[in-house]
Formats: sequence, C-alpha cells, structure tokens
Amino acid sequence: MNTRFLETFLWAARLSSFSAAAERLHTTQASVSNRIAALERELGVTLFTRDVRCVNLTQAGRLALQHAEKIVNLTGEFRQMVSSREALRGTVRIGAADTIVYAWLPLLIRRMNEHYPGVSLDLTIDTSLKISQRIQNGEVDLGFIMGPVMAPGIYSAALCTFESCWVGATDLPLPESGLTIEDIAHFPLLTFSTGSQPHQALRSMLDAHGLSDSRIYNSNSLSIMTRLVAAGVGVGALPRVLVEDIIRAGEARILDISPAVPSLTFHSVYQDRGDNAVARAIADMATEIVAESVNEWMVGAA
Repeated sequence: MNTRFLETFLWAARLSSFSAAAERLHTTQASVSNRIAALERELGVTLFTRDVRCVNLTQAGRLALQHAEKIVNLTGEFRQMVSSREALRGTVRIGAADTIVYAWLPLLIRRMNEHYPGVSLDLTIDTSLKISQRIQNGEVDLGFIMGPVMAPGIYSAALCTFESCWVGATDLPLPESGLTIEDIAHFPLLTFSTGSQPHQALRSMLDAHGLSDSRIYNSNSLSIMTRLVAAGVGVGALPRVLVEDIIRAGEARILDISPAVPSLTFHSVYQDRGDNAVARAIADMATEIVAESVNEWMVGAA
C-alpha cells in the first residue's frame, strides 16, 4: 500500500476538501482524486461521499482514518530514523535545469555535504524534458526541473517560480520603455531549447500577434544564450537570474516590452517509491533553501 496515498487520505479527511488537500500537499486536485480513487479500489470500499463543496467520510472511511493515522505516524518516524546523517549512504543522482544552477543549487550541494557526509553526488545538467525522461527511466533519482511531470509513479511538487524578462545588449538600438513585441520582431529572439515550455510560450505569443515568421534561436545551454544576448545577437526571453551577471557588468539591460515574458515554475520530481529516502530528504532540503533564498528574481515558493 502506498503511504503517500494514505497521507493524501488523511489531509482530505482533515480538511473535508480535495482541493484544500491538494494545496497542502503541493499537488493538483486531480492528483488527489486519483490517489483517493486508487486507495478505494485497493481497499474495496468507498472512503468519501462527494458533493460540489466538500467531501465527507463514510462509515468505512471513519474506520480507515483511525488506522491510517497510526500507519502514517509510524512511517514518519521510520523515515526520520533512516534519513539521519548517519544512516544515509550511497550515491544520489540529481538532474537540474540550468536556471537552478544559477540560483540555489550550489547552496543545496554545500548543505548536502554538511548534513549527509556519507552521500556522494552524480550531477546532470540538462533540459527539463530530458531529465524528466531520465527520472521516469530510473536513471536519475531526483530532478529540479520545469514541471509538473504527470506520469504514473512520479511525485512532482511545485518548488519555486522565477521571474522572466526581456533582455538585450546595452547598445541595442531600442528605446528604454514603451516597446511592444512588434518592435523587436525583426531581432532574433533567444530562449530555451525547442519543445521546452518557454519556447512553446514564446511561439504562442508570436502567433497571437501575427508574428509567426519571427526568428527564434534556441539552445540547451543558457550560458551560451546569455553570451549571445550580451554580444547583441538578439533579444533574450530568459529568467532574470540568468542575466543578472551581464546586467551588473553593464553588458545588457532589462527591456520594457509588452507583453511580458511568463514566469517559470520549477518542481521537485522523483519516483514515488519507498526505497528513495535520500531523494526525499534532499527534496525537503531544497524546499527549505527556497524558503530562505527568495529574492528579487524569484517570484516565490510555488
């Protein structure tokens, strides 16, 4: 029996709401509904009566609640015991998108070294799409990527949201403010790799303004994108954290362009199994770091 399903059942029962339980667990209402339905199928009973505004426990649900609380409490104690710095050993395979590297990943790794000296790190930096696939294939234990990842057996929780911006070289011949996307359509537009969420959002924005013929330059190396921006190759549609260095160096500036570039939300993603205590512990550590490190380029914890 999946203990995460039991935890979901507990929160739904306590809050009398699937949507409130989803908010508390940092997931979607559909995910909560699916977990409860799976638990009901496994137990062969109906746990809740459902209406538009709330959910209520059935007689079987009230009986199950007593036992579920005991199981979840014991599971929590067990996780705490095996997740101590003395107990965690081995290698954790972490995959992260470039944006996380520029933000708080070094702080996470430094804290890992302090708290889990018995854990070695195998780090992969790649696109969110590729890391998502590697997590599902069992090749990566924990990912910090643009999500969510909606796949069977995968836990995906919103972690942080980064402000994005239009950015161009300081000497790019554009006014300081009052620009529209039509004003920059003749420049190459620099963004994430083809097929990524930011690329798709930019393409949709251009299509909506009748600018389907505009050039988009893509790369899975965002450090290359920032250098191309600084060199005046085109206008970037990038997370602000990626371009802070070239802005401080006077090589680039934020451009006031309408519409704005959408913010990007990143998730902690791992296989929802009972034998991945290291991934769970480090995901929890990342959540703590995000709460501590919100600043001018991060919209906030998601």
